[in-house]
Amino acid sequence: MRESLTVSSSDLAPGAPARAVVDLDAIRDNVRALRDHAPSSDLMAVVKADGYGHGMVPAARAALAGGATWLGVATAHEALALRASGVTGDARVLVWLLVPGAPFADLVRADVDVTVAAPWSVDEVAAGAREAGRPARVHLKVDTGLSRNGVTPADLPGVVRRLATLEASGEVRVVGVFSHLACADEPGHPSVARQAAAFDDAARAVAAAGLRPEVRHLANSAATLTAPEVHHDLVRPGIAVYGLSPVPQLGPPGAYGLRPAMTLEARLGNVKAVPAGEGVSYGHLYTTPRDTVLGLVPLGYADGIPRHASGGSAGVGGPVAVGSGDARRVLRIAGRVCMDQVVLDLGPDATERPGDVATLFGASEGVAHGATVPNAQDWAEAAGTISYEIVTRIGARVPRTYAGKDVQP
Repeated sequence: MRESLTVSSSDLAPGAPARAVVDLDAIRDNVRALRDHAPSSDLMAVVKADGYGHGMVPAARAALAGGATWLGVATAHEALALRASGVTGDARVLVWLLVPGAPFADLVRADVDVTVAAPWSVDEVAAGAREAGRPARVHLKVDTGLSRNGVTPADLPGVVRRLATLEASGEVRVVGVFSHLACADEPGHPSVARQAAAFDDAARAVAAAGLRPEVRHLANSAATLTAPEVHHDLVRPGIAVYGLSPVPQLGPPGAYGLRPAMTLEARLGNVKAVPAGEGVSYGHLYTTPRDTVLGLVPLGYADGIPRHASGGSAGVGGPVAVGSGDARRVLRIAGRVCMDQVVLDLGPDATERPGDVATLFGASEGVAHGATVPNAQDWAEAAGTISYEIVTRIGARVPRTYAGKDVQP
């Protein structure tokens, strides 16, 4: 496995402060690996939230090249943007987070599968289908215990009867039934079995009404990798498509045949010597313990660097790799994360110069596993969050560039 996609400073355009490099071949290969984990199921690659920060359309195309046959998004805007980008043909697109007044007719015209997750949506979907002049392809989402979106057990019989009537009249086709797991990232958690049983009950209720969905889907990334009993007809991985482990407590990405697709890097904007006892950044959370050299990285919380990854004298800040080859080392942010910048204590013997590249995270197994480049999980642990948030929150002013031999954005 490649440790990092990190490139030399000459590859980062002159004057460009930072960039996120997305390896589309990694996304393609991650999908292939995930298909191997669920060989009897089709695969939906979840590309919501701008492809978890990687770029929705390039990520979607790479996932399709890897064997995904479905794409999943949260919002109507995302679904319509995928179709407008030219993602058509055999690729099915499902949208699941809709509100009253959503553009159901536009979605039906664009051949997007829509979700019924509450009683109100049944008639709005049907009205959209009539306006579009074609049946709506519907997935019924049931609440099996997450208590988030989805039709409750109490409402399910009425919703199913109404959908059966609309299918008989040709206004909808119920092509899917699905739900979402609450604790799949804790393999063996008793809620997984309870939700699986509730899902089976819901699927039987759908069948009893005469509906014959093409696909049942329940498994997210964690369940795709660890719970084959809930793979059903379709698995629905998200974060694993981008090469991050949904169960980091069990193993790094490579343990599942994955590699992270995003590398975040920036040029040092300033390098300067300071004496011992100097406070660094807002609030002087960090004080230099000796005469040293500080390096300025021009990325901050406006770019998605979590302020919770600020570092004090104990060295618990977000990790950043500097140097190259045998001289590469991982340092921790010194002081508070600012809106546009962070500071590193490069040490008294630093050889770095302004313009040198620092890598915040890349395609590695993580420093906990001996890598010399951090990954997004390392940042998640420093900030007290999850890797999903680290990559998804990288801001729009950080340009994305795309790498890969075979897959082009």
